[in-house]
Amino acid sequence: MICLNICEDSTAKELEPIASAVHSLLGLPITIRSLNNPGIRMERGEVLDWEYTGPVLEEVLKTHTTIRKVPTEGTYKGKAVVVSPIKTLDGNVIGAIGVVDLVAALDILSVFREYPDIIDEVEAARKRKY
Repeated sequence: MICLNICEDSTAKELEPIASAVHSLLGLPITIRSLNNPGIRMERGEVLDWEYTGPVLEEVLKTHTTIRKVPTEGTYKGKAVVVSPIKTLDGNVIGAIGVVDLVAALDILSVFREYPDIIDEVEAARKRKY
């Protein structure tokens, strides 16, 4: 039987399957680390750093909450990221995983200004549906 177990002491190598799956699913840069060990940074299908940590990963490990922000330092300085804690079923934080937050990076108002027909299309589709 093959099993994937992670804990607060998981190494970067042990976290790689999770990072790889999330990265393949979303196609976004992924960072992950355990509570007691640095982890990995993955972009474009490759692990770029096997001893990675970042300021938002560290903050999540301290606060135990999901954080969306633009870091002022580190590898993703100036880019919107979202990082969430990895918790056990009983609520203990054993690590953190993060992605570059493309949704936060979009300026929705400018998209609608550039493409005003989008609003008309959405309204027309909504009316047809109901």
